Amino acid sequence: MKGFQTKLDTIGNNIANVNTYGYKKGRTTFQAMMSQTISGAQGPTNFSGGKNPSQVGLGSNVGAVDTIHTQGNRQSTDRPLDLAIEGSGMFVVAEGEDTSTNILESKLSFTRAGNFYLDDNGDVVNSNGQYLVADTFDEDGNSLGEGRINIPDTAQSFSIQSNGTVTYVENGKAVNAAQIRLANFSNPDGLEKAGGNMYTLTDNAGLSVQNEQTGLALTDLEIPGQGGVGQTIAGALEMSNVDLSEEFTEMITAQRGFQANTRIITTSDEILQELVNLKR
Repeated sequence: MKGFQTKLDTIGNNIANVNTYGYKKGRTTFQAMMSQTISGAQGPTNFSGGKNPSQVGLGSNVGAVDTIHTQGNRQSTDRPLDLAIEGSGMFVVAEGEDTSTNILESKLSFTRAGNFYLDDNGDVVNSNGQYLVADTFDEDGNSLGEGRINIPDTAQSFSIQSNGTVTYVENGKAVNAAQIRLANFSNPDGLEKAGGNMYTLTDNAGLSVQNEQTGLALTDLEIPGQGGVGQTIAGALEMSNVDLSEEFTEMITAQRGFQANTRIITTSDEILQELVNLKR
């Protein structure tokens, strides 16, 4: 019953996030518990054949609660700061006391939700105020290393290319401001959900870090469309990968499984009642 309750909680969370940008659905799997052995197996002898073991199962428990990182449907928004990743990879966002320099040494989170905004300083942030990590450039196009993406107030327009390059037009001249970098995980299931569409890094996520002493570096992140990560699609958002018809089917099955297990308790109580009544 506790296992089916966990499955119902997972399904309920999936349904609640059916319209959450970049949400990845969960899945509850079960495994059989240890069985009680009534008699062990016996091999054949000169007088009789072999016998199989006799065991009675003691129920099931929750084996794992997985996160399914399949691609969600893409929804067009025509908003330049809405980004969808067509393929694998995640956006890297940072927060901290001072993220103007060494932004990758700040508190990092990872997300597939690409709804970004400009703050009062012209920096690209998400809805939680975390800065989108990118390789920043000077006015001559030279790399300045990891940092915030800044669009000046004097810019007439800006755009984001499929390879993550952020370009703005100022005084009739196109300037490359930055290039968005994505994190690529060999085991995205190993990430830990932190709420707010965010994931945090764990030792089992499989992000290759070249220098474990200094932590994550810009070279550990990938350019969109390269290194096995997908391209960035501007003017679109990735929707949740939850399938409502599948979730409702699983919910009915879990509900009936929970109901059947409660009947076992009722049946066991009736058997005990009959044993008590034998005395009369």
